[in-house]
Amino acid sequence: MKAAQLGQRSGACSTENRRAGIMATYVQLSTKAKMPILGLGTWQAAPGKVEEAVKFAIDVGYCHFDCAYLYKNESEIGEGIQQKIKEGVVKREDLFVVSKLWCTFHERSLVKGACQTSLAALKLDYLDLYLIHFPMGFKAGEEMHPVDDNGMSVPSNTDILDTWEAMEELVDAGLVKAIGISNFNHEQIERLLNKPGLKYRPANNQVECHPYLTQEKLIKYCQSKGISVTAYSPLGSPDRPWATPEDPTLLEDPKIKEIAAKHSKTSAQMSNLGALAVPCSVPKTGRGL
Repeated sequence: MKAAQLGQRSGACSTENRRAGIMATYVQLSTKAKMPILGLGTWQAAPGKVEEAVKFAIDVGYCHFDCAYLYKNESEIGEGIQQKIKEGVVKREDLFVVSKLWCTFHERSLVKGACQTSLAALKLDYLDLYLIHFPMGFKAGEEMHPVDDNGMSVPSNTDILDTWEAMEELVDAGLVKAIGISNFNHEQIERLLNKPGLKYRPANNQVECHPYLTQEKLIKYCQSKGISVTAYSPLGSPDRPWATPEDPTLLEDPKIKEIAAKHSKTSAQMSNLGALAVPCSVPKTGRGL
């Protein structure tokens, strides 16, 4: 879908339009915060393009922005957000901004600094939601993906439960409104929920989810525990770097196209996962959203 089409569905970020019920579609987190159901993902956003994409997205009604330290574009995103705030198009409190803790910052002493780095890049005083990007940590250092002489990832010795305690401290410090997880499975979530002295439960789990990977069991489990679910790659991520020519293309799937035609919808609309917050990524070209 083009951004304008999505914007018409999502409504503007203004408080007035939210009160009017324009796409009163949001997920209420366990913290009572309301996360807009449709978001703009920023993975693979081309350098020099993402700022304009963010500004355009805000103009057509996006309020939810899904970011991460890994994506290396938070500074540009911050510029776009701040420009629209200065123009009076939107207020900070109208936006829902998400970022993620990268795997090389799992050591308890590194978590706060990592969060502050993202905040500084985004030019924000707080994040609405901060996620642990992956359940496994990597060795701390300058390398984003540290590997040994055999090309194998070098793991961190930090227990994810210690990382979570540092995440909880971010809430207490007012740096983030809510904390959550990403790419966690049932067992990893269960271990976290059973942590002695758990202060804050994860408010959200962000996982890949689309018609080829429905994640039904995981979603039901998360919902039973009061954990909202965000779907990433809801259209199957056709631009993923590891795709092969033999891989099926979700939007060209005959069955999905048949169902879409029956209901006078597009394949993208039929792939929309309804009650989930869905970050739709900016394409590399920057043309549309």
